[in-house]
Amino acid sequence: MHSYDYWLIIAFFAMVLVPAPFLGRFYYKVMEGQRTWLTPVLGPVERACYRVSGVDAHEEQSWQKYVLALLAFNLAGFLLLFAILLFQGSLPLNPQKLPGLEWTLAFNTAVSFITNTNWQSYSGEASLSYLSQMVGLTVQNFVSAATGLAVLVALCRGIGRKSTKTLGNFWVDMTRATLYGLLPLCLVLALFLVWQGVPQTFAHYVDAVTMQGADQVIPLGPAASQIAIKQLGTNGGGFFGVNSAHPFEDPTAWTNLFELVSIILIPVALVFTFGHYVKDLRQSRAILGCMLALFLIGGATSLWAEYQPNPALNNPVVEQAAPLEGKEARFGTTGTVLWSVTTTAASNGSVNGMHDSLNPLSGMVALVNMMVGEVIFGGVGAGMYGMLLNVLIAVFLAGLMIGRTPEYLGKKLQAKEVQLLVVTLMVMPIGVLVLGAIAASLPGPAGAISNPGPHGFSQLLYAYTSASANNGSAFAGFSANTPFHNLMLGLGMLIGRFGYILPVLALAGSLAMKKTAPIGQNSFPTHGPLFVALLTVTILLVGGLTFLPTLALGPIAEHLSMGF
Repeated sequence: MHSYDYWLIIAFFAMVLVPAPFLGRFYYKVMEGQRTWLTPVLGPVERACYRVSGVDAHEEQSWQKYVLALLAFNLAGFLLLFAILLFQGSLPLNPQKLPGLEWTLAFNTAVSFITNTNWQSYSGEASLSYLSQMVGLTVQNFVSAATGLAVLVALCRGIGRKSTKTLGNFWVDMTRATLYGLLPLCLVLALFLVWQGVPQTFAHYVDAVTMQGADQVIPLGPAASQIAIKQLGTNGGGFFGVNSAHPFEDPTAWTNLFELVSIILIPVALVFTFGHYVKDLRQSRAILGCMLALFLIGGATSLWAEYQPNPALNNPVVEQAAPLEGKEARFGTTGTVLWSVTTTAASNGSVNGMHDSLNPLSGMVALVNMMVGEVIFGGVGAGMYGMLLNVLIAVFLAGLMIGRTPEYLGKKLQAKEVQLLVVTLMVMPIGVLVLGAIAASLPGPAGAISNPGPHGFSQLLYAYTSASANNGSAFAGFSANTPFHNLMLGLGMLIGRFGYILPVLALAGSLAMKKTAPIGQNSFPTHGPLFVALLTVTILLVGGLTFLPTLALGPIAEHLSMGF
C-alpha cells in the first residue's frame, strides 16, 4: 500500500465520524417535530403536504395501524413502479424509444426498489427511459430509505417510551424523513457531482466515432440526481449498468471519496439518533464501537487478501504487485476494496469494481457483511433496527448466563419479545439457504452460474444473500435475468425487507406498553467494553452457526483450492 491509500482510509473515517453526532441530533429533532435551521424553509412545505393528503400530524398510531399504513404505502409504490416499467414504451421522456420491460423483470425491479435492495437484472442505459429512472426508480430511492428511517424511529420510541400504545404517525415520519432527512443532503451532493462532471440532462444519447473509426453510442441522462440518493439512501442502484465503475457515475477521485462517504454517513448518524431517543449516548457509543470493530475486521481481512500475489503466477520471472483484475484502475486496489467492504456493510449495493474478480477471502468478507443481517452500519434505519435486534438477543443471552430476567434500558424482555426476536433470526436463513438451495438444485436456474466449482457456487450464494439482505450488489458473472431468478430473488427481497419490519414494529409496540424499571447495580450494563465484546461475539456466532457450512462450500473451498 502507498501513502495515498492510508490517506484515503483516514479521510474516509474522518468524513463519516466527525459529522455523525451532529447529524444524529439533527435527525432526532426533525423526527420529533422540533425546530431546526431548516424549519423556516421546509416547515410550510411539510404542512402543505399534510393538508393535501389529509393527514393529522398530531394523531399518533398504534403499531398495528403503523404497519397497515406502511404496507399500503409500499403496495401503492410497487403497483405504480411496476406499471411504469411495463408501459415505459408508451410513456414520455423516452428519447431512445426503449420498450417496456418483460413482466418478471419489471416485477423483480419494482420489488427491488421498494425494498431498498436495488438489485439490477438489467442495464440502466440499455433498458430504462428517463421517466422510468426519475419518476420510477429515484422516487422509490427516497421513499424506501425514508421507510427504513420511519421504522427505526418507531422502534426507538417503543424502547424510550413507557406505558403507551402509540409509536407516532407513519405518514408524518415518512414526510419528515424525506423532506428534512434526505432531500437537502441529496441536493448538495447532486450539485457537487454535476460540478465534477456527472451528467444531468434530458438530451438524447450521443452518436460518436472512436479513434479506431468504430461507431459508439454514449449514454446520457439525469444521472447526478439519482446517484446522490442512490448513495445517501443506501440504495445502490446505478443509473448505468456498471454502476460507479462507470466514469459518468464516478468521474474523479473526489466523487469516489464523497460517494463512498455518503454510503454510511446517515446510518452512522442514526446510531446517535437512537442515543438521543433513550437519553443515553453511551448506548450509541457502544453500538458504534461494535459496528466499527466488525467493519475493521472485515476491511483488514479484505485488504490483506487483495494484496496477496496470485499463486497461479508464482514464478520468479513474474513481478507481482496487488492484482488489478476487476478493480477500478483509476482508484487502485485500496479504493476498490474499501468500497466493496463499505457497500456490503451498508445495504447499498453500489460497486466501483467487479466483486466476481475479488480474491476468495474478499468475496467471503462481502458475503459475511450481508449474512449477519447487514447490521455493520446497514441501510438507512434498517441497519440500526437490525443492530438493536442483536442488542436484545445479546441481552437475552446475558440474562440466561447470569440467571436473571433479561432487560434492556429498564424494559424486561419476556416471552412475547423473545418470540419476535426468534422470528427475525429466521429471515436470512429462509431467504438465503432455502431459496438458494431450490435454485441450486434445479438444472435450469443453475445455468445462470458462469464459473465451475466453488466460485460458481459463490456466485449463486452471493445473489440470494444480496437479495435477502436487501443489498443489491452482485458477483457480476451471475446471469440473473431469467423468469425463475427474477421471481425467486424478488421473493427473497420481500422476505428480507418485511420479514424484519413486521416483527420490529410488533416488538416496538410491545416494548412501548411496558413500564420502565429503575436500572440498579444488579442490572447488566449495556454501554461498556464487556457488552461491546458480547454483542460482537453474538453477531458473529449467530451468523457463523447459520452460514459457515455454505461459506465452506464456496469462498473457503475456493481459497484453499487456489493454493493461497
